[in-house]
Amino acid sequence: MGTPATPTAARTVRQPLDGLRLETSAQQGPPDPPGPGADVVVQHLRRLGAEGGEGGRDSEDSEGGESTAGGRHITLGGAGFGDVSLVTAWGDAARDATDEATVQATTGMMAVHGRRDGSPRGLAVDYAATATGVLAVQGLLAGLFAQARGTAAPGRVRVSAERAGLLAVSQYLAAAGAEEGEAAELAPGGPPFTSSDGTVFELETLDPGVWAAFWRALGAPQEAIRRGWRPFQFRYATACAPFPPVLHDVVRAHTWGRIRHVAEASGADVCALRSIGDRVGEADGAAPWQVRSYEDAYTPSYSRENGSLARPLSGTTDGPLAGLTVLEAGRRIQAPLAAHLLGLLGADVVRVEPPGGDPLRGMPPACSGVSARWLALNRGKRAVEVDIKSAADRARLRELVAGADVFLHNWAPGKAAQLSLDRADLVASAPGLVYAYTSGWADRVPDPPMGTDFMVQARTGVGEAVRPADEPPAPSLMTLLDVLGGLLGAEAILAGLLTRERTGRGVGVESSLLGAADVLTASARARVAAGGTARRPAGFRRPLPTADGWLSPTDASAPAAAAYDLRRLPTPEAVGLLRGHGLSAAPVTTDLSALLRSPGPCGQIPRDTHGAPAVPAPWVFA
Repeated sequence: MGTPATPTAARTVRQPLDGLRLETSAQQGPPDPPGPGADVVVQHLRRLGAEGGEGGRDSEDSEGGESTAGGRHITLGGAGFGDVSLVTAWGDAARDATDEATVQATTGMMAVHGRRDGSPRGLAVDYAATATGVLAVQGLLAGLFAQARGTAAPGRVRVSAERAGLLAVSQYLAAAGAEEGEAAELAPGGPPFTSSDGTVFELETLDPGVWAAFWRALGAPQEAIRRGWRPFQFRYATACAPFPPVLHDVVRAHTWGRIRHVAEASGADVCALRSIGDRVGEADGAAPWQVRSYEDAYTPSYSRENGSLARPLSGTTDGPLAGLTVLEAGRRIQAPLAAHLLGLLGADVVRVEPPGGDPLRGMPPACSGVSARWLALNRGKRAVEVDIKSAADRARLRELVAGADVFLHNWAPGKAAQLSLDRADLVASAPGLVYAYTSGWADRVPDPPMGTDFMVQARTGVGEAVRPADEPPAPSLMTLLDVLGGLLGAEAILAGLLTRERTGRGVGVESSLLGAADVLTASARARVAAGGTARRPAGFRRPLPTADGWLSPTDASAPAAAAYDLRRLPTPEAVGLLRGHGLSAAPVTTDLSALLRSPGPCGQIPRDTHGAPAVPAPWVFA
């Protein structure tokens, strides 16, 4: 790697981390227990080209599972880069957050996931640890990118599962801290549905007219159709959908074939729940993102002399991405969250919104007249209004792209090409652009349904993996894949930015909800591939009731804790009782507004200038 500092020589780099070395056990003495998400970190860094990392598993199935990498400290360096070290931990302010179960309990994840069922439930996948691993890779990539640019670069990154959990529930937390109530009822209920011949399925439409046509064709009462739309529409925001129970009765009177025919005729999408075994049979082993360099010449902001990084820039910055511009044309959660994370790392994020602004700005509940949920994903971003149906406005958008470092969108498949806004259309004016697309399916599944969170959960077996053996498979109504997909999108963009600096080329990156599903269910798929079961045992991560709430034992303490009847004890006494017998547990946060008290279970969560809760950045750099 000690070649002259020219773009042509730099193009020998084929992957973002080519030539870098990964070490997983740099500390002296016996190795510490592995930190949360360590296997995800090792696997993703290897997929990005780093070498080493012995101690983690080599298989793709190490992602999203129980950490086995040999030690909590991970260091990445070489190829002219100084070392960047990583530490992951379970808790920060929450002293009770000591494993996956207690992090889910403390941060409110159990409460949100359990809304559909009427009581807190633990996710049977290691969601907090998986998110921690992806965020940790982001931190490492951001540190390396800062070195490549010659700006003040961190040498150490720390990420906690507690902060990852808070980020996962940030929209729900924002709503809980708003100055007005929810626009839709928070009560048990929701999909999936079951046909007369036993097919369990998800239903999706974003159009109230399609919703009505589907149910009318099946003979549903008009009043139930009318009353059902609002909770169904808001389930992405509330994690529950208490529509009239008669709608479940209606579909139970029809065969799956009839339901599919009605869906096709009305324009709705339906998807039968598939198993983890089904996904094992069709999985292609692809990485959760793609990072591709192009031939276009670009002058990077660094040079190499004698194999070391030169540092032409100096001074402090407001983050590793300070000075970069990200142009984001995103809707809903996945792309806006990816851009939000880049903003937290210091980038200037500019949203592309339709004429009149993003209608979701007004989605209740609000803080100072702005949607609290919208602020959770979009605070701090600038905005420009563009009518992408107008040729003149599309030309203006191309001019904006020419001045940006990243262009990110999550438009429907084929729409960018239709609008002449695909990467091939932008390369002449923006040869160094990182062109990022966050999709639903990444063209990896034949005949896919609509690429939304709950449909991808249904199609990929997530609905089976997130619930223990004594619960019927059902996708979580917490937006698991939208959030994890946003995290993977930001990870891919950071890898693209580093690749651009190292190669002198423009870069295209793509991530997907399908990739998020595969990362999340990797351990379940590994168990099935080895001849075991995808599902966790009955009662897995199910909180125990107390006199005034719930508590969650750690996974290790849960079998013994289940023998105690704690229903007559207040939660603090119940936790103390278990601790007195050598068992660990944490109170379950059931009211998310409790997280906003000073101090709350997870420390102080600040509010922004609108008065909305603002979950802190998940990384601590030093």
